[in-house]
Amino acid sequence: MNPAPGFTIRIADWAADVHRLRGVREEVFIREQSVPVELEWDEFDVVSTHVLAEANGLAIGTGRLLPDGHIGRMAVLNPWRGIGVGSALLSTLVEQARKRGFPRLQLHAQEHAIAFYRRHGFVAEGEIFDEAGIVHRQMARNL
Repeated sequence: MNPAPGFTIRIADWAADVHRLRGVREEVFIREQSVPVELEWDEFDVVSTHVLAEANGLAIGTGRLLPDGHIGRMAVLNPWRGIGVGSALLSTLVEQARKRGFPRLQLHAQEHAIAFYRRHGFVAEGEIFDEAGIVHRQMARNL
């Protein structure tokens, strides 16, 4: 799949792609956003569907779909933001959710990303809350 010139999106295999997926998440969440390392990795990684954005052989973005229909761990390396990588990752995750028959998707959006998710059909629900020291809001989308 090639959603825009310069990068591709593919379904990743956690076992085979773990270092590439972790590299993006470590850069964005742990280094850039100061998420504690012990909060970043969880038991859901091995059971989730992961997507990976790549450019010139480098991993530049990722996201995951949990078995219960939650989207999470959406991350794009800073130099690649604003050119459609996040949108392509999210669209691929939504497509995967449809294939699995999920009627509804949910996610925890960082406050600065709420408008991004709204553009993709997600609606904010409930109050803002703190997750890993970052302000978030629950969002959902019916499929």
